Amino acid sequence: MLVPRAGTDYLDQPAEAKTTFLTYTLELRYRPADPVTLRPRIELMEEALGYITKGEARNHLPFRHSTRWRDSVVAGRRTSPYISTAETGEPQGRVIKLHQDTSTGGGRTRSFQAEKLPRTVLSTVNAQESPTAVLARQEMLNWKLLQLEPSALRAPDGFDAPSQIIFHGSHLPATLHRLSQLQDRALTEIANRLSELIEQVDQVRVDRDEKREVLTLLLSDRYGTELPAKSLSDGTLRFIALASVEIDPTHTGLVCMEEPENGIHPERIGALLNLLQDIAVDTSMEVADDNPLRQVIVNTHSPVVVQQVPDDAIVFAVPESRLVSGHAIKGVGFRCLSDTWRSQAGAMQTMAKGKALAFLNPVARRDATSHLPGATRVVDRTDLQMELPF
Repeated sequence: MLVPRAGTDYLDQPAEAKTTFLTYTLELRYRPADPVTLRPRIELMEEALGYITKGEARNHLPFRHSTRWRDSVVAGRRTSPYISTAETGEPQGRVIKLHQDTSTGGGRTRSFQAEKLPRTVLSTVNAQESPTAVLARQEMLNWKLLQLEPSALRAPDGFDAPSQIIFHGSHLPATLHRLSQLQDRALTEIANRLSELIEQVDQVRVDRDEKREVLTLLLSDRYGTELPAKSLSDGTLRFIALASVEIDPTHTGLVCMEEPENGIHPERIGALLNLLQDIAVDTSMEVADDNPLRQVIVNTHSPVVVQQVPDDAIVFAVPESRLVSGHAIKGVGFRCLSDTWRSQAGAMQTMAKGKALAFLNPVARRDATSHLPGATRVVDRTDLQMELPF
């Protein structure tokens, strides 16, 4: 993971990373109940927080990016891990070691008996002793799964409401109000972006009711008609929320979404995909307030979406079975398209062309004995056949 160079811990104490390209490994084991513990438990087998040097960074970032971008996100030097696991050969068994990385900590390494740990060592660190580990923890806490619910997006906010959208979409009016105070053209940019989805958009604004101390999202068209959030469609609200994320420099880290195309007209899905791509960091430019360090991962069942994303961005999830301790376990495997950076880096197996076509054009064949009047499928129309992609 790539972490920011600076941040804070739980107590709002400043932390500065010694290195910004980190690796975190966590191995857990299920331990059945025994006569002593009486209850089953999860045991910490290994925990490690390491680093990747600036010289090694290029090999670990195989996707297309500029040297300027890489230099802006990979910084610092280190000669030892931040957290490591060791077998002592003594009765205490495995120990998790926390290697401090500040002079104020005296360089002292703290050891913890793994078998007795009720939680990870990373969850206990503070900025005074382990600032880099703090930033690694904060980075993972910043990973967000957005499940934008229309009811939450439509709700007004009080004046004292949090001013950043949370996972289900609450606090959209407060977020937009904050952005409008920070950036003069914030709501204008959101309205311009929204016009790619629906026509005749004139203005997005937040009504501030001083008497009730309530913030309400309003949308007006070019004919002067003003609609409150409760009258807007689900897709419009989700699009506004994502547009606010795109211009919000404080919204960093990993953003995950399930089926973002829900509620969007098929003709407008391209506008949505462009917005999602703009939310993600531009790896041709250095990271800055107007290009925050963000990654976007979405899942979809829509062939329309799959057809429009770049071929090196798509990953196919396919069912597969694995043999684990003599038992067949059903799971999922991941495949990429050939001749992409994922396949060239050897990071993933490739998807067979025929299987990929099934994702792109999943048209089920109707029983040939069905001859009901008007039962001809759209895909079989001769006047449309030449226009279809496959």
